[in-house]
Amino acid sequence: MTILRIDFSSKTFGLISLGCDKNRVDSEKLLSIIKSKGGKITGDCKKAQIIIVNTCAFLNSARKESIETVLEYSVYKNENLEKLVVCGCLPQKFIDETFPALTEGDVFLGTNDYDKFFDALEESYNGDRVNYVGKGAGVTGEGRVVSTPEHYAYLKIADGCNNRCTYCLIPKIRGKYVSYPIDKLVSEAESLGDISELVLVAQDVTRYGIDVCGRSMLVELLQKLTALENINSVRLLYCYPDMIDERLIAEIRNNPKIIKYLDIPLQHSENSVLKLMNRKGSREDYLSLINKLRKNIPGIALRSTFIAGFPGETEQDFSGLKSFLEQAQIDNCGFFAYSREPDTPAYKLKNQIPCAVKKKRVKELYVLQNKISANKLSGFVGKRIKVLCDGIDYERSCFKGRAYFQAPDIDGAVYFNAYFAEQGKYYDVLIEKSDSCDLYGCLTDFEGNNNE
Repeated sequence: MTILRIDFSSKTFGLISLGCDKNRVDSEKLLSIIKSKGGKITGDCKKAQIIIVNTCAFLNSARKESIETVLEYSVYKNENLEKLVVCGCLPQKFIDETFPALTEGDVFLGTNDYDKFFDALEESYNGDRVNYVGKGAGVTGEGRVVSTPEHYAYLKIADGCNNRCTYCLIPKIRGKYVSYPIDKLVSEAESLGDISELVLVAQDVTRYGIDVCGRSMLVELLQKLTALENINSVRLLYCYPDMIDERLIAEIRNNPKIIKYLDIPLQHSENSVLKLMNRKGSREDYLSLINKLRKNIPGIALRSTFIAGFPGETEQDFSGLKSFLEQAQIDNCGFFAYSREPDTPAYKLKNQIPCAVKKKRVKELYVLQNKISANKLSGFVGKRIKVLCDGIDYERSCFKGRAYFQAPDIDGAVYFNAYFAEQGKYYDVLIEKSDSCDLYGCLTDFEGNNNE
């Protein structure tokens, strides 16, 4: 059989990345592999000859979105599209179901198979649909084609998870926790160029290095990253409460380049529910940690996520969660209805909560948290705060930015008027009003000229 060699430098690629910011980093590394082979990258998939859908499979809703996205872009085969690549979490976990059923996909790759991308693609051009899940070595290099605005970027410091929460599929999809080498992470961060904000992500950033050294090496990593001249500040997401120790607290407090902000996924507050979730810690531990953080790091902003309607969550448990929120006064929270996922221990638990009850509880939690957040944000009215400009919001006809207590995409924003502001630069914004999510203001010079 004659093997047809494909000149991929003549092909145009489009990529759709679904799911979390960790998936985004994987997509950016895949784009770098494509670019290294001379492939052209387009943001308009109608012009692409090869479309890649990097999927999410964390929840049933995410799997549904992934499949619908593949189906949506498969219609382009009537135009320029030659090959449709399905990669990431969905094929990694559900390849036995998706490969025979999702016939619109030509190439299937798992989360560790990007080094085999062109091998799989060429094989597809020479024959039929191909399944390369599990054939890769997980090596993608340090190159990135950053898809965020130029002034901030994510740095994925580890993959997988060892926490074994009973509701979570991540260990079944991504495997055991694996820390990336410090020198490679530092080199990757340095290659990103001038970055106003570097956002560290992993399923659990606080466990960084524990699989290699037997203890967390996050502080050492932070020290090396913040020593880089091109990195202006570092933000931490996904810090598990049981791993936030005195060393990390001291580093956040004393290192001026570390943003005084922590995302701590607590998931619940009541001890009986936490036990069923296989979460370490208790209501008392969590409140103690929050108090310690606020005492030791003045002004620290805290964010968390919570699951409502976990199996066995009683009305008393739910009331306890609401009272916890009132007591903890967390700055920003996300709430999710429990999703019953096959192949997780929680799937088999008794006392599953009806969907209508779960949705109702999520709604109640958001109403409560909105009041807490609105009260906190109202305290900034009449004050000047430091804001990183993210660009222009054309719908609102003003600039959009973020204060230190606002992470990209997941928290609110600061909308401000000015005659001029540059993306990636910091400005002192006078806050004029607030709501439960956002702040609104103007620059001093704009305010002065506007009042003449």
